[in-house]
Amino acid sequence: MTYPKRLKAGDVIGLVATSSPVEEERAKQSKAVLEQLGFKVKAADNLFASKGGYMAGEEELRGRWLNDMFADDEVDAIFCLRGGDGANRILDYLDLDVIRKNPKIFVGYSDVTSLHLLFNQECGLVTYHGPMVSSNMVDDFDQESKTAFFEALTAEDAYTYKAPEGFPIGVAREGKASGILVGGNLTVMCASVGTPCEIDTKGKILFIEEIGEHIGNLDRHIYQLRNAGLLKDAAGILLGQFTRCNVDVEGYDIVQVMLEATKGLDIPIMYNIQSGHGAPMITIPMGGTCVMDTEKGEITFPVEMV
Repeated sequence: MTYPKRLKAGDVIGLVATSSPVEEERAKQSKAVLEQLGFKVKAADNLFASKGGYMAGEEELRGRWLNDMFADDEVDAIFCLRGGDGANRILDYLDLDVIRKNPKIFVGYSDVTSLHLLFNQECGLVTYHGPMVSSNMVDDFDQESKTAFFEALTAEDAYTYKAPEGFPIGVAREGKASGILVGGNLTVMCASVGTPCEIDTKGKILFIEEIGEHIGNLDRHIYQLRNAGLLKDAAGILLGQFTRCNVDVEGYDIVQVMLEATKGLDIPIMYNIQSGHGAPMITIPMGGTCVMDTEKGEITFPVEMV
């Protein structure tokens, strides 16, 4: 796996809308907040475009902008404007050779999960499950999220997940595990099953987060992964934020669902990892080696620069 070069002050950020758009004024605010953080910005021209009311223009356009940002020698890193819907539509329009030859920081989450899977599995590129510009930086880029964001994107030797105040790491099943971190949004990764971009969990640490789902739907998705053989292959599991999800019904919660779905498997499980649709939103490297140790309560990511 290839770690992209570290982020530094004054870098040029390629701002892209791979899924849904924002209003024109919001796009201006997003560009401005990056400039206030000390970056230069090259913005795609589809940030406030619309197709069907929920996608930032035609898939060919969204794919072309992502290709162009990777190919552009002036662009140092690529930040997603927001998630939403439709990123899986652009997969056929991405030039994987261009992306492989031009490894760059790529940050996003939610619907962007389909792009993390593609870039990690097909391009060997470490990407970042972290804050998006409109979604997390414009209104309230809280200090813990901001600190973790810059620590992850500038780490030289190792990056350690630091539990935010009031959000201790939970242990559902004890153990130690090491492997490449894969996953992201539960709904999106389940949509990859049966496709050429199906999530590969063999020997890997599986990270899961979600938003706005009832525990019954979460249960259905988790058992889809189980029935597809994707849980038994994992080396370990990290449960992230389940924002605005009804995850505790009469004392039966998401942790219990996961324990039952992995019954009989020697897979350590840690939960309450603050990465996903909530705040603070802690950045974690997808495709990077992850070491989880329930006894020490630690999650670390050795950084191997290429």
